[in-house]
Amino acid sequence: MRETGKKRNGPRPRLTLALGAGKLAGSTGRLLKVGGGTSLPGMLARAIDPDVLRKVIGASKAKKIAITGSNGKTTTSQMIGAAGLANGLRVSQNRTGANMLQGVTTVAVNAANLRGELDDDLLVFEVDEGTFPLAIPELQPDVVMVTNIFRDQLDRYGELYKVANGLERVIRELPAAATVLLNGDDPLVANFAPDMRARRLYFGLEARGLGGTVPEHAADTVRCVKCQQYFEYEAVYISHLGAYRCPNCGYARPRLDVALTAAEMRPQGPTTVTIRTPGGEAALTMPLVGIHNVYNVTGAIGGAYALSLDLNKAALGLAKVKPAFGRLEPIQAGDQTVYLSFVKNPTSYNTILRTIEGWPGQKHVLVAASNTVVDGEDFAWFWDVEVEEIARDLLSVTCGGTKGEELAMRFKYAGVPEEKIEVVHDRPAALKAGLRKAGPQGSLFIFAGYTPTLELRRAMTERGWVSHVWKE
Repeated sequence: MRETGKKRNGPRPRLTLALGAGKLAGSTGRLLKVGGGTSLPGMLARAIDPDVLRKVIGASKAKKIAITGSNGKTTTSQMIGAAGLANGLRVSQNRTGANMLQGVTTVAVNAANLRGELDDDLLVFEVDEGTFPLAIPELQPDVVMVTNIFRDQLDRYGELYKVANGLERVIRELPAAATVLLNGDDPLVANFAPDMRARRLYFGLEARGLGGTVPEHAADTVRCVKCQQYFEYEAVYISHLGAYRCPNCGYARPRLDVALTAAEMRPQGPTTVTIRTPGGEAALTMPLVGIHNVYNVTGAIGGAYALSLDLNKAALGLAKVKPAFGRLEPIQAGDQTVYLSFVKNPTSYNTILRTIEGWPGQKHVLVAASNTVVDGEDFAWFWDVEVEEIARDLLSVTCGGTKGEELAMRFKYAGVPEEKIEVVHDRPAALKAGLRKAGPQGSLFIFAGYTPTLELRRAMTERGWVSHVWKE
């Protein structure tokens, strides 16, 4: 039961104890370097006061936005945070992708004082799609954004429509004062809750010359969500995202409220975009590359518009955003460079492969995957990754993690000669092997699942290449 207004104004020893314990856990963990303090504070605080998030964030007068979906959450959230800062706002958010309930709660623990009071103007939350039904009633956000829905961790969250139904049920219950920003290019997301009370806005891409006309092999929603007829596409940008229309029932991409109207993309950047909103145009040049980041920046400008931010100032903030944690993140490793990419489903893998395909020269790669519970035990999706597109560009492939052999087999079937492939299960040893092959002043591209990404980053921390606590 929620506390009454009278009680909220009085002493709340349980809340104070929860926040104090969470803060202490976070600072101790960072001091001892046993974690980044992104999840444990929230986990401990919730164990003491299960209502801590609702009490602190739900009661806050700050503007709140929650971003969910399969891909793009972390970078889009980072961009919206940057847009808020450029508008002179005080911003708190979960920056490193700790997007489960404990990670979301950690934002409250870190931002509030021991009385549970915040002085932030804007709170930005990346929320895991499985956590979304639990977190949103506690957060009570002003704006909700759904980036997309792709096949992801099927053994944990179930198939596509189960995830979509979970998100849709929550969105349908949002109040009329809320705004929902949906990816209109995703036919499943665009169809969410036609009876919702909240204001609905669509974002997507309209620029000519982007993408193709045929969905990729791993595309998930290629049939009409209403009558199951195959869609016809005027343009396909990523997987099944694009300008679609059903030739049978006429269901089609809705009119976009926030639309990318022009994009100039270079393989290694910068990327220049123009985005139309009901509040005017925003134009910016950013260092981030790839069509996935074109989507991210379009969604972020849409979020800035929904939050009533000054779009010109928001664009200035977005122009300075660098790659997020493990998102083609460049890391200097002595005289070598590592590009660390967290990949977790066919779409994220394919998108990153296509992004670096355009970079000059042949490449050394380290791929690492493990089939733990948190990574997802079903690894069959990897056979849908279109490795063939980059196989001829590979000088060496080092395969690590508990699924090292299966990774090696996939690259072999994609046409990479066996002599170029090596299996090194131990992640730090695989990193060492990959860098040895890259040679002096060389570059190593890393594609890694959840736990291998953390393990590899820990190895890089021990070598002094990255900070223990991630910083932008």
